[in-house]
Amino acid sequence: MIPYGKQHITDEDIAAVIETLKSPFLTSGPKVAEFEAAFAQYIGCKYAVAVANGTAALHISCLALGVNATSKVITSPITFSASANCVRYCGGEVHFVDIDKETILLDIDKVRDLLEKHPKGTFQGIIPVDFAGYPVDMEAFRKLADEFGLWILEDACHAPGGNFTNIDGKNHLCGDGSLADLAIFSFHPVKHIATGEGGMVTTNDEELYKKLKQFRSHGMVYQGDSALIENHGGWYMELQELGYNYRMPDVLCNLGISQLKRANEGFIKRQEIAKRYDKAFANSNVKIIVPKENFSHAYHLYVIQVEDRKGLYDYLRTKDIFAQVHYVPVHLMPYYKNLGSKKGDCPNAEKYYEHCLSIPMYPTLTYEEQTFVIQEILNFVG
Repeated sequence: MIPYGKQHITDEDIAAVIETLKSPFLTSGPKVAEFEAAFAQYIGCKYAVAVANGTAALHISCLALGVNATSKVITSPITFSASANCVRYCGGEVHFVDIDKETILLDIDKVRDLLEKHPKGTFQGIIPVDFAGYPVDMEAFRKLADEFGLWILEDACHAPGGNFTNIDGKNHLCGDGSLADLAIFSFHPVKHIATGEGGMVTTNDEELYKKLKQFRSHGMVYQGDSALIENHGGWYMELQELGYNYRMPDVLCNLGISQLKRANEGFIKRQEIAKRYDKAFANSNVKIIVPKENFSHAYHLYVIQVEDRKGLYDYLRTKDIFAQVHYVPVHLMPYYKNLGSKKGDCPNAEKYYEHCLSIPMYPTLTYEEQTFVIQEILNFVG
C-alpha cells in the first residue's frame, strides 16, 4: 500500500519517548519548554507555545487576538475546516474569499475587493493558509492588513521550512513572526514533524505570547508570575481568564524534539520528490502547481488536477495507491451553508475541488514507489 502521506518513526524517536516515560514528568515538565525553544529557533521566531493540536493552536490564537461575537474574519475555503471553525468557537463571523486558481492560495485581490466594499473596521483579521506547503505572500498581505487595520493569523500547518524571498532579497520563513501577528503549526502524523497529536503557535509579540500561555492552561496564572493579584504561598494559582486544557505532554514534546532534528533532511527530500513529479507530468494531461521563482514550497502535499478525478482516485486504489482529496471547500460544508454560504460564492475553489487529488508525498517514499505512482497516473490520463 502506498498512502498519500505517512509518519516516519526512527529508533531515535522511540528512544526519546522511552526516555520521557522513565523521567519524573509525563506532562507539564521540562521537555515542553525545550521543544518550544528548539522549534522557535528552527522557524526563526522569538516565541513558541506548544499545545494539544493544530486546532487548539488556532483557537487560542483567536482568543489572544480578541475574536468575539462582533468579529468578522476572512479566510480561504480551501483548507481544513479548523481554519474557519476557530473563529466560530469565539462567536465570530467567517467570510470566505475565493482562491487564486494558479496558486490555490487566498486571492489577495479578491480580499482587497471585499475590504473596499465595506467601511474600515468592518473586518478585524485575516487567516491566510499556506496550502499544501506553498507560502502565502505574507509581505503583500501584511501591507494590505496594515492599510485596513487588520491582524494576521497565518495557518502554516502545511509549511514548516517553507519560505519566500521578497523584492529586497530578504528571506521570510513561514511562521517566523516577521509579518504575521501569530502563526500556527500541526504535528499530526502526516505532517513534516509528527508527534501523533500536537501543535504550536509562534509569534514575535511578547504580550500575545503571554496570553497564549495563559489560555492553553485553563486561563490560570501560577505562583511566581508577577501577574498574580494575590499570593498565598508556593501552591497558589488563580483563574484570571476562561482558558482551556490545551497542554502538550512531555512525552510528545520529546518525540517532537527528535523529529525536529530531521526536519531539514525531510524538507529537502520532499522537494526532490516534487521535482520528479514536476518533470514526469510536465507534458501530460495532469495539471500541477508550479511555485513562483522566489517561493520555496514545503510540499506537505503534492496536488495534481485531472479531468476525471473520481475515476483516477478509484483506479489508483485498485493499484494500492491511496490518494486523497484536499479539500472539500469549507464554505460548502452543511454547517457553513446553514450560516448563509452557498455554491457559487467561490467559483475557483469549487472548480479546483472537482479536479484535485493529493498523490503520495512523504520523505520515505522510494524511487521505485514513486515511479510506480507516476506510471499508473499517466496510464490512466493518457
